[in-house]
Amino acid sequence: MIAREVVDEILQRTDIESLISSYVSLKRAGSNLKGLCPFHSEKSPSFTVFPADNSFYCFGCGVGGNAITFVRQIEHMDYPDAVVYLGKRAGITVVQDNTRDTYQGKRIDKSRILKMNVDAAKYFHSCLFGKDAAAQNALRYFTEQRGLSIATIRHFGLGFAPDSFDAFGKHMRSLGYTYDELVTGFLCGKSERGTYYDAFRNRVMFPIIDVSGNVIAFGGRVMDDSKPKYKNSSDTPVFKKLRNLFALNYARHTCAESLILCEGYMDVIALHAAGFTNAVATLGTAITSDQARLMSRYTKRVIITYDADEAGQKAAVRAMGMLGDVGLEVSVLKIPDAKDPDEYIKKFGKDRFRSLIENSRSKFEYNMERILSKYHVEFPQEKINALVEIVELISGFYSEVERDVYIQAVSKQLDVPFASVKADVNRRVKQKNNRYMKEEAQKARQTAAGFSDKVNPDFAKAPSVAKSEENVIGLLVLFENHQKKVFEGELLAETDFYTELGRRVFSYLKQCYHEGVAPNFDENFSPEEVGRIARMKLSRMQLTENGDGVLAEAIESLKSAMQRKSAEGASTIDALSSLINRMRNSNDN
Repeated sequence: MIAREVVDEILQRTDIESLISSYVSLKRAGSNLKGLCPFHSEKSPSFTVFPADNSFYCFGCGVGGNAITFVRQIEHMDYPDAVVYLGKRAGITVVQDNTRDTYQGKRIDKSRILKMNVDAAKYFHSCLFGKDAAAQNALRYFTEQRGLSIATIRHFGLGFAPDSFDAFGKHMRSLGYTYDELVTGFLCGKSERGTYYDAFRNRVMFPIIDVSGNVIAFGGRVMDDSKPKYKNSSDTPVFKKLRNLFALNYARHTCAESLILCEGYMDVIALHAAGFTNAVATLGTAITSDQARLMSRYTKRVIITYDADEAGQKAAVRAMGMLGDVGLEVSVLKIPDAKDPDEYIKKFGKDRFRSLIENSRSKFEYNMERILSKYHVEFPQEKINALVEIVELISGFYSEVERDVYIQAVSKQLDVPFASVKADVNRRVKQKNNRYMKEEAQKARQTAAGFSDKVNPDFAKAPSVAKSEENVIGLLVLFENHQKKVFEGELLAETDFYTELGRRVFSYLKQCYHEGVAPNFDENFSPEEVGRIARMKLSRMQLTENGDGVLAEAIESLKSAMQRKSAEGASTIDALSSLINRMRNSNDN
């Protein structure tokens, strides 16, 4: 446990506006600040920061809380790690007991897993410079086949995993690590017979390092045509592959203007070696929304350098959509006479590659060219088919000015009147807007009824009761004098709450009141639950009347709703009992 006074001091020293501004572009909106939410894709700002009480809330996705909640969500940290992170930022040393962390039901020490990864990286790196034939072959793969210098190899900590069943495991055991720890860190596996084996064998190794400098995982590549070509660490207590990027620990220092997004580790390393130190790659998977949002924290433009084959083009289209959704400017690099950046630089040099970067195509130009390549536009029907796709493409851009520029380009290139293309685009934009409004209205109805509520799944079973619960909890969170009336007067009990979340929040508030401490929701609830509690609080803050009379009405409303729900349940049980009895009597006859 982290001492409560330490947590309070960290929160007091943390200016939430300054913290969130390092991740999100905020604009003043009265006494508050607004920006595009970093936790979901949106075009109109619904993310609000409240400097007065050092809190935030997104009215679009429901994420909210204080500085700790924000760091937990944005950095994907557990509560203790978030407190330590903010403590370092505020210049406060936090004593943390990592052995309290659990993973898949087992107690783990994250700091030990990270140390184990460092020792593993040292082992693989030393093996690369071994005297045996296999090690020398691995080193030649990097230096001769891939053209890397020893300095680059050492800079990225590259290594080699020997072709041995358990040499690595035995070495790590000699350093004091257990097989359970090695399996948890995806460095060893366990057979059905209970035999432990090395997870990486006969592969050149790429350590994956986070922006804090921690070795969090590994990628291994074969040196021939064996399958699978790449083997990457699965998720572990310290690594989530969908939330990290290879070489971002280096690229973050030089990527303010742009990031180069590559497909593989070797492309990234080749670009860094050639001086393009703003290159990164995903970790063996297609780009994810988490990775797109991660990039948006460090840059304003992403240049995609995927392979030119069909798979690479499909991946580029997907990446453009995700990167655009988080507000990034996107362009695509066309690499002529080479399959990837690594090969192009080897053939033509870094200056020619820099010229390619400077002339990379915009999202519209790339997709326009891709569409036109599929059709013979000299034939009327083919031209119509191409225009249908192009209209769909242009209608996806938010800015009307931007749409008009693209319509002008299409009109000129395909010799079609500007007004005709614009009319079709406007019609498609209107259709999309109408569909969006219908979907939003449906979502609002479902939210009000509690459907698909993962934070409080009991909500949909009794929406009227759940709404009354949230009303009462909002009053209790917001006003200490209401807590005194309710908890000292025993006006409510846990049994007056229907939902499991409502009971837990009420019970926790009651416990804090009697112990004389302010609630620390982050320590006891998930970030999603903290966001829901923030919504309950904000709902009451927006109302002008929150006095004793309102509290009494809210309590009465909750108790009445619970009584109605109990009566419904009783009548349902009576009806079922009567039906069962009738069926039994019928069978007896």
